[in-house]
Amino acid sequence: MAMMQVIRRVAVGFLLGMWLSFAHAAGPGVRSEAYLAVDAQTLAVLAQHGNPEEPRPIASITKLLTALVVLDAQQPLDERITITHADYDRIKGTRSPLSAGTQLTRSEALKVALMASDNRAAMALARHYPGGQAAFVRAMNVKAKMLGMRHSRFVDPAGLSPENVASMADLVRLVRAAYQHPLIRDYSTQEETVVRTRSGLVRFRSTNALVRNDSMPVALQKTGYTREAGRCLALVTPVKGRPTIFVLLNSWGKYTRIADAKRLRYWLETGKPLPARAQQGGRRTG
Repeated sequence: MAMMQVIRRVAVGFLLGMWLSFAHAAGPGVRSEAYLAVDAQTLAVLAQHGNPEEPRPIASITKLLTALVVLDAQQPLDERITITHADYDRIKGTRSPLSAGTQLTRSEALKVALMASDNRAAMALARHYPGGQAAFVRAMNVKAKMLGMRHSRFVDPAGLSPENVASMADLVRLVRAAYQHPLIRDYSTQEETVVRTRSGLVRFRSTNALVRNDSMPVALQKTGYTREAGRCLALVTPVKGRPTIFVLLNSWGKYTRIADAKRLRYWLETGKPLPARAQQGGRRTG
């Protein structure tokens, strides 16, 4: 009888171990076409799907590089800049509350570009750079090379063009550099801000529902979307107490990238798939 109990315990333990191994091997259940999770300090790869060196359109994740170039120039953040028709989107036809003639500080423009992914704000920041937008785009590509982004190319500061491309490994380098700037961390993770436009006060909200939800801490983030890039997300979040960089590219649904980030973090923390009830949260992702 005692021998049978021992055999039964061994069998149960074996089956449980097999089940846990299968659950971990099954992966986090991420539905984005490609993803990469990397320790922000050691750059150790924690999870990966897809070729990390393949250049892909990255849409508005571009604006993290735009922010770095703006800050490198050390132009006054309290200086007022003016939105003009030159800042309007001629590629995708996106809209913005920042109508021509609106004046806002460079700081406000940087904040709404990072937090609300406003394209006119990003274009205006580039146009007010020494030498104008052409010089700004050149500086973007120089900065990318300095960061070791070997598979990247940039042609506009907002991420509207599908010719703005980078690999997931490049985006890890970009996010890591942006994470060193407290201002970028702060602006990219604010829930909302109010800006005075020609039409009056306008409230801008974050394009990332995670910053309005307590289910997952976010230390830095940037969303992106174009038809060519799909829905994308880059962020920094703690995993087992360590800052970790997530890059998720070409998510198939409007809310998928948000749920994918939660799935990936939970899996890295526990080795288990995220329960279905915990995959909800956040109403808008832009």
